[in-house]
Amino acid sequence: MEHILKRDVQATRIPSGEAVTLPIGSELQITQTLGGNITVRLDSGLFRIAAADADALSDYVPEPGAASADTPSADTASFSADAVWAALRGCFDPEIPVNIVDLGLVYDLSIEKTENGQHRVEVKMTLTAPGCGMGPVIAEDARRLIAALPTVEDVKVHIVWDPIWTPQMISDQGRKKLGLE
Repeated sequence: MEHILKRDVQATRIPSGEAVTLPIGSELQITQTLGGNITVRLDSGLFRIAAADADALSDYVPEPGAASADTPSADTASFSADAVWAALRGCFDPEIPVNIVDLGLVYDLSIEKTENGQHRVEVKMTLTAPGCGMGPVIAEDARRLIAALPTVEDVKVHIVWDPIWTPQMISDQGRKKLGLE
């Protein structure tokens, strides 16, 4: 289904990560809506539109129960390592319909309690390709999802390149979703 932009919209060009403005009247097709953001295709390429700008797309109705990228799911209502992993499973590469955990992009998760009883979380993650300009965007999505959890005081998401990501790092569930098994 084709959609038309009802107003100018800030977007991110995929895969460069460049911030652009998509003009009113642009005709586009939605390719993915996972993680609360919307990946769209125009004649000029792929772009990611933030969930907050979904109202700019004509005839677009979010799927029932679709969570915003800033809203923790019900299973993350209290803080735990499992809640952090669940939050990370809500973060998606805009080109691949598998979350960053099942893609094998998250290498390390560290949680420490602060002096005031809150939590400091650090994540080391990688990308599927070293030149991907979407890295900072995906890392910020992950940071924002974790920061929305209760008692999280500070979050840092680091992009690392060692070890280099390979498709063998995709989980069994991710492989099934991608049709690799």
